[in-house]
Amino acid sequence: MSDITDLSFSELKKALQEKSLSSTEITLAFLERIESLNPELNTFITVTRDEAMRSAKNADTAISRGTATAYTGLPIAHKDLFCTDGVLTTCGSKILSNFVAPYDAHVVSRCKAAGLVSLGKLNMDEFAMGSSNENSYFGPVRNPWDTDRVPGGSSGGSAAAVAAKLTPLATGTDTGGSIRQPAAFTGTSGIKPTYGRVSRFGMIAYASSLDQGGLIAHTAEDLAHGLGLIAGHDSRDSTSAERSVPDYTEVLNGSLKGKVIGLPKQFFDDRLNNSMRDAMDMVLEVFKSLGASVVEISLDHVAEAIPAYYVIAPAEASSNLSRFDGVRFGYRADKPTNLLDLYERSRGEGFGSEVKRRILIGTYALSEGYYDAYYKKAQQIRRLIRDDFNHALASCDLIFGPTTPSTAFVIGEKISDPVSMYLEDIYTVATNMAGLPGGSFQAPMISGLPTGYQLTGPAFGESIILNAAHQIQMATDWHRLNPENF
Repeated sequence: MSDITDLSFSELKKALQEKSLSSTEITLAFLERIESLNPELNTFITVTRDEAMRSAKNADTAISRGTATAYTGLPIAHKDLFCTDGVLTTCGSKILSNFVAPYDAHVVSRCKAAGLVSLGKLNMDEFAMGSSNENSYFGPVRNPWDTDRVPGGSSGGSAAAVAAKLTPLATGTDTGGSIRQPAAFTGTSGIKPTYGRVSRFGMIAYASSLDQGGLIAHTAEDLAHGLGLIAGHDSRDSTSAERSVPDYTEVLNGSLKGKVIGLPKQFFDDRLNNSMRDAMDMVLEVFKSLGASVVEISLDHVAEAIPAYYVIAPAEASSNLSRFDGVRFGYRADKPTNLLDLYERSRGEGFGSEVKRRILIGTYALSEGYYDAYYKKAQQIRRLIRDDFNHALASCDLIFGPTTPSTAFVIGEKISDPVSMYLEDIYTVATNMAGLPGGSFQAPMISGLPTGYQLTGPAFGESIILNAAHQIQMATDWHRLNPENF
């Protein structure tokens, strides 16, 4: 395989600026690697080879004429729930298996405006519902560290593609951990920004009050470059924050001396296995060696995050997915006998089992007589969780913990046990409930498999997270480890 694909997003940016590589050379190298390895890993649903090569040639022309941006010609791939004009956008579902988007999502349009070259659309759990990427209509994605194991979900295609060096940067979305958990399972870096930091326009919705677009890459530095491109206010999204976007790369080299790292006692109790605890302790020792101090904090209501999340998210999904009815777009059942038959069979045949399960849970939680008992109560718990985080962050700069309770599990191991699967998000869900930024970054390996540590910061504190992670990466080589066969 080409040495070009061994380079990170930041390194490729430097190579383009120095003109030691052209965008055409870079794009072709990644496309050839995708063609070679994707059949085994199943990370891409759609590869836009012809469009990518055209974009690369146009990028080289712009670079030669001096009209390029700082990012013109660099490759990216998009999770397949970001609408992309003229390109199949499936959301990993049969019900959208023939849907060609007529417009670009805000994230996609920002990447195009910056001159990035899109390599294609990445596999995912159907409608972003899952923690293993086994729920995709297009089949499971395989973890390049061990192809018998899951890459995590729902952004498993994004994480596995970056880990296998099929793309240096990938978009993802995170509703309850769907960027951070796959990043931990695949030995990559992932950032979930503050809710409202990245526009949701054109991002097919799962749970509107929790969904947030973000990125997966090799390093915190890569994420800093990428986040600056996709963050910012968008008037088409009523939840988009009207805040200026800082240059996230400017703070990467700041010292960690005097920084306070909070350790929630609820994340480090007897339920954390010894191997994961040892890995986290090694990361904490690096923080201390860089001048940071560690204090114990408490997130008193974090144990209720999973049950509250699995009321709120399905309730919102039940509402959002009502639009997929076989009438306006997407899959339509053959020869319906009447309108009701069209609705019932199109949805029954088009949605997978996990999506149906969450629609049913959400519809029940919103039904008359149960709204106050379930949905309203879950929202009250959500407020308590947010207050816990804000109180804790008043006494520390960042909150630290494991991203996942274990390393990547074997494909099929948990698919028939939804509750066990849901508990894979035990450390990540609360950050979404609080609307705060969170990132997962490479930690020491356990039995040859990657692990990740998680940092949660104050609202719009992405710079603090990326600075801390970058300093750890400069002091260690955990982020430089690669899957042996990829």
